Amino acid sequence: MSTIALLLGVHAHQPVGNFDAVLEDAHQRCYRPFIETLHRYPDFKFTVHFSGWLLDYLLQRYPQDMRLLQEMVARGQAELFGAGDTEPVLAVIPNRDRIGQIKVLSDKLEKKLGARPKGAWLTERVWEATVVPALADAGIDYVTVDDYHFLCSGKRSEELNGFFTTEEDGRQLDLFPISEALRYRLPFSPADEAVRYIESLAQAGHQAAAVYFDDIEKFGIWPETYEWVYEKGWLRLFIEGVLASPIIQTQRYDEYHAQSKTHGVVYLPTTSYIEMNEWTLPAAAANTYADLVEVSKQQGRFDQQKAFLRGGIWKNFLSRYPESNWMHKRMLGLSERVHALHGHGPQHELLDLLYQAQANDAYWHGLFGGLYLPHLRRAVYNAMVKLEHRLDQLESRPEREQGDIDFDGHDELFLHNDTLQAIVRLDASATVIELDAYALSHNFGDSLSRQHEHYYRKIHLGENGHGHHGEGIASPHDRVAFKHEIFPEDLNDDTHPRALFLDRWLDADSLHAQLEPYDLQYHELDHVGLVAGFEAAVEVLKIEKTYRIDGNRFSAQYHFGGEPRGWFTTELNLALPSCDGPAGRYVFQGNVPGGFGQKLDIEQMDSITLSDDVLGGKLILHASQPVRFTAMPHFSVSQSEAGFEKIMQAVSIRLAWPLRTLREMVITLEIAPH
Repeated sequence: MSTIALLLGVHAHQPVGNFDAVLEDAHQRCYRPFIETLHRYPDFKFTVHFSGWLLDYLLQRYPQDMRLLQEMVARGQAELFGAGDTEPVLAVIPNRDRIGQIKVLSDKLEKKLGARPKGAWLTERVWEATVVPALADAGIDYVTVDDYHFLCSGKRSEELNGFFTTEEDGRQLDLFPISEALRYRLPFSPADEAVRYIESLAQAGHQAAAVYFDDIEKFGIWPETYEWVYEKGWLRLFIEGVLASPIIQTQRYDEYHAQSKTHGVVYLPTTSYIEMNEWTLPAAAANTYADLVEVSKQQGRFDQQKAFLRGGIWKNFLSRYPESNWMHKRMLGLSERVHALHGHGPQHELLDLLYQAQANDAYWHGLFGGLYLPHLRRAVYNAMVKLEHRLDQLESRPEREQGDIDFDGHDELFLHNDTLQAIVRLDASATVIELDAYALSHNFGDSLSRQHEHYYRKIHLGENGHGHHGEGIASPHDRVAFKHEIFPEDLNDDTHPRALFLDRWLDADSLHAQLEPYDLQYHELDHVGLVAGFEAAVEVLKIEKTYRIDGNRFSAQYHFGGEPRGWFTTELNLALPSCDGPAGRYVFQGNVPGGFGQKLDIEQMDSITLSDDVLGGKLILHASQPVRFTAMPHFSVSQSEAGFEKIMQAVSIRLAWPLRTLREMVITLEIAPH
């Protein structure tokens, strides 16, 4: 009788810095019931990957459940897969960190769960041939990628029922093609239908493999799945159906790999899973790509054409989103410093912080990427600010440094002491793009500009629309739902970066016109201390702006010459952990006029405190003379598996003062713990 080996793998991951409530919910609705269900069926073999940060959390909080997993490993039911410890995209971190990250997780799995992995999960299935040497050097024999990767290299679907071999720089690695058809059936199709489909893949005289590896969160966390998978018994019915089948044999990847031979050599193009190819494109290009895919589907040709309808690659996110690119280049610079330490060596504490800063989630955006989620970006910056401060203590760096670290054609100026760091863009805006408080491990400049997303055109479909028909449940890829009410103005693009000290002059004769005042020539002032000065001229107005760091204070001093008239404004976009939560509030003249999520307008303000319990500190905004203070929340609109949502990115503060009466102004940000 023809048989088929079912290689079923699941990938469990939570981003570094995710909320405890989210982790608790994920465990209760997914990790625990999945492990408990599989533990009741010792003959059902499977493979599992837990990212290192999540594994640490589960081992500490739920040791009894992890003991069940350890039992399944010991009795040969479960195989453990490795990866980078904090779930980095290996292709975008230095090779030395690829090897280090993989070895950290492999060591952890061997010590905590009793087995060292031979296989590895590739984050977001991002494939570049350059990762082969690091995987091999770290002791990995095989990885899983999508069957789509193989189709893009010219392979046919019917060939993709085993593993292939590739090589790079003298190292070899075996590659298993994950079945897209299985990814879309498990667990969304009825259990008996899924079992019948797997049986249909059996081939006479050949031990073919049905290869599945996908997010475990599909089994309980995605919308509708907890009820479907556990309460209605999908997982139990599927396992029992597989075990009852005379055709299907469950195997671990390591078993199949040891017993079978490679299907031959293959070289895969740089790509990820097919949905990612759309997400990583700019909006206009993504819409064009999506239209081409839709036409191909309507013509019934998509299965034959999809390998040639290719979108972007994962690294496009770094060019699409300046905020992602900035984090990435800052991380690369810190990696260089860590590994270049003289006489210290890469200490465990430093590597741990560096690896946290390499966690993938905050660097990209799609249905599941977390760039739009402030708490995930904050976790990356928290690690980077801590790491940079620690490195400065081990080996000091100049208090002033200049260079174009993000490759945008404009230099950045780094000013820092042992308390604060400010990074200034040396372009026509002369804005502050990063303001770090070392005592709080926080970057107050961590905001996100609004830009058009290709999925905005789905909004007109209306609430709770979805593209699923027939039995089963809808995949999040097909859902159109709304967590919040979205208005047209919420989708407007920002015309400028969300930075600090973005200046404008409003001419008295045309107050509606807001003009960028700076066409700057940067120069260093002959002052003692951390000072940077800028000059500009706009019509009748001459402007001097000077930044200064003094202890825990960062200030911008303005001097106006010529024939000043009209109003001058400066905008500060300040990222705070609480944002629109109850723990973040303004304190003005001893009272609390509102929270960060509310609009606030004060006619005359010379000092106001932004207090944040989650931050563990406060920011006191001083003006040398009273100014008009206006604050409002800055929201972005994005799409997640739960639907379209508005997320507060920062407090946007505008300070304004008349120029005829105020020719000098100093705006100071004082940062202190509670």
